[in-house]
Amino acid sequence: MDPSRQSANPDLHKQWAQVQALLRAEVGELTFNTWLAPLQLVGIESDRVVFTVATRFLRDWVDAHHADRIRSLWRRFNPAIGGVTVLVQPVAQIGERPAQDAPPPPPAAAEEPAADSEIGAPLDPRCTFDNFVVGKPNELAFAAAKRVAELETPPFNPLFLYGGVGLGKTHLMHAIAWEIRRASPERKVVYLSAEKFMYQFIKALRFRDTMSFKELFRSADVLMVDDVQFIGGKESTQEEFFHTFNTLIDRGRQIVISADRSPAELAGLEERIRSRLGWGLVADIHPTTYELRLGILQAKAERLGGAEVPQAVLEFLARRITANVRELEGALNRVVAQSTLVGSQITLEMAHDVLADLLRAYERRVTIEEIQRRVAEHYQIKITDMQSARRARSVARPRQVAMYLAKQLTPRSLPEIGRKFGGRDHTTVMHAVRKIEELRATDPQLNDAVELLRRLLKG
Repeated sequence: MDPSRQSANPDLHKQWAQVQALLRAEVGELTFNTWLAPLQLVGIESDRVVFTVATRFLRDWVDAHHADRIRSLWRRFNPAIGGVTVLVQPVAQIGERPAQDAPPPPPAAAEEPAADSEIGAPLDPRCTFDNFVVGKPNELAFAAAKRVAELETPPFNPLFLYGGVGLGKTHLMHAIAWEIRRASPERKVVYLSAEKFMYQFIKALRFRDTMSFKELFRSADVLMVDDVQFIGGKESTQEEFFHTFNTLIDRGRQIVISADRSPAELAGLEERIRSRLGWGLVADIHPTTYELRLGILQAKAERLGGAEVPQAVLEFLARRITANVRELEGALNRVVAQSTLVGSQITLEMAHDVLADLLRAYERRVTIEEIQRRVAEHYQIKITDMQSARRARSVARPRQVAMYLAKQLTPRSLPEIGRKFGGRDHTTVMHAVRKIEELRATDPQLNDAVELLRRLLKG
């Protein structure tokens, strides 16, 4: 350990326990256990809290999705905390050298049959059909998911669910799995993310055990792959996914897929895969309405128990937090956590104070789509060029400007921004941000254009 780094003292551990409680309430048990529970508190260096994790993949994910929030929450208990540092300290296995570049091993699949635990992801017990609030924006997806869960013969194959972040795609997939396992426990259900599918495939290649990999997936009665857009550009993974898909379809097994856009709009996927993904039923989950958001909050408040949430507070949240269900439920979790942990009464004023940072973001929330439109108009290119693979300077530079502005003006993570630009990797976004920052210091014309666009977008 660096001499300037202090080991974790009891106060620091106590603060981390308080931060963990708030994080768990915000992100939910599944996300917390998958990404945040593995963090090992080491100590504090200067004004930064230091953690270790086992892989670079896990470190990068925490850096991109959770580090800023950990810092923000920690400052409630210790204002001197200036940041979070996550280091890689791999755990070597017998007969295997540390694989710092490998993705993290899949989390333990608690409450799942042992046969699936090696390849499947854990299911959230809260994500059932009974706990899914149905409204106009999601009624088709809900009805289709229910039909798939009820019938052993696939009614449509695949079922393809798509929509924005936090609108309920993953909830419906978990609900399908729980219902099938309740009604037909003998059926083999495998649910996992596209990233985990890729991890398992790479692992099989590494240990020269592709036959076992193929059998594991192709023996499934129901295969559900979440966020399939992540295999865009991964040629060998796409090839294996294609053959797995065809084999299961030929055997009459059910496939359920989710993504953040329709099959036709999935950049980086081969045409033959996009075509097959659209074979069955494609169900869009639209952004929520006020009525649906209020219904979701009322249902969640009842399940939470404990602190009583006034109707006025629920209505306030439903009107102000409009991006997605995940953020909406996270806001309610924060309010309830503040009440139960600190003992304060839930009122409109209290909700304002606790959610001040989130509410400020909603005062003038700039979307990535709006940024793309403004930048395309300024540089006189097509909006579709933002998602295209074109590398001509006349398109590439405006695309980089749009990525830079998306990072500066929205709360979206690098991977989320990359997905909005044709499924590009988060490292591409990082490169664009650095490039535009460098050019702003040396190119007055580009600096003026970026500043003009920023002012127009901020209103």
